[in-house]
Amino acid sequence: MLLLAIDTSGKNGSIALARAGEPTAEGGDFEMIEIAPLAGGTFSAQLIPQIAELLSRNGFDKSAIGAFAVASGPGSFTGLRIGLAAVKALAEVLDKPIAAISLLEVCAFTGGAQGKLMAALDAGRSDLYIGEYELPVEAGSTPKERILTRAEFLAQAQGWTVVTPDSALAEAASAAGLSVLTLPPLSAAEVARQGWRKLKSGATVTPEQLEANYIRRTDAEMLERIGS
Repeated sequence: MLLLAIDTSGKNGSIALARAGEPTAEGGDFEMIEIAPLAGGTFSAQLIPQIAELLSRNGFDKSAIGAFAVASGPGSFTGLRIGLAAVKALAEVLDKPIAAISLLEVCAFTGGAQGKLMAALDAGRSDLYIGEYELPVEAGSTPKERILTRAEFLAQAQGWTVVTPDSALAEAASAAGLSVLTLPPLSAAEVARQGWRKLKSGATVTPEQLEANYIRRTDAEMLERIGS
């Protein structure tokens, strides 16, 4: 199966093409074909032509796509909307499943660590996106994703292994005595790998169900922050 993955969550994005569900030379069932970068600020103009070019360069057309994986957030409102809109349109036309992937989930599963993991990404304005995971995943468990200030994060991450691609955040967490696993920069390649994991388990959504995962503060939290 040909899997197309898209990440437009940040200043720079990427698209990835992978072959999944077929035996590889290494004995697995997932093979990355190509990753193509997307320059920031022009996702809307680049995305569809870049997808077409990526497919053509590797001898495919859109009808060969068997499934989609897309970064659903957290991240840039505009960037996420563009990526999700493209996947919604393509998946609806081709009638293919979608794996919606949280970037916090990508952090937790990419590093290979086990136990209590706290994934962390910069949310701007001294805030962090946080995802709490326990691996291996127990049946019925649901990860907790939220926004914390850096001070709240450093206080609440005691006893967890922090996983992040943000080197400055990793240094701050390490200086605070936390256990830290620093990841390389995230891309659509990691979104594709986690997408395949979800596709195998049947955790997919339809175009109508696909939504952005912005992880906003609640109204009460916003009011409390304004008043403090």
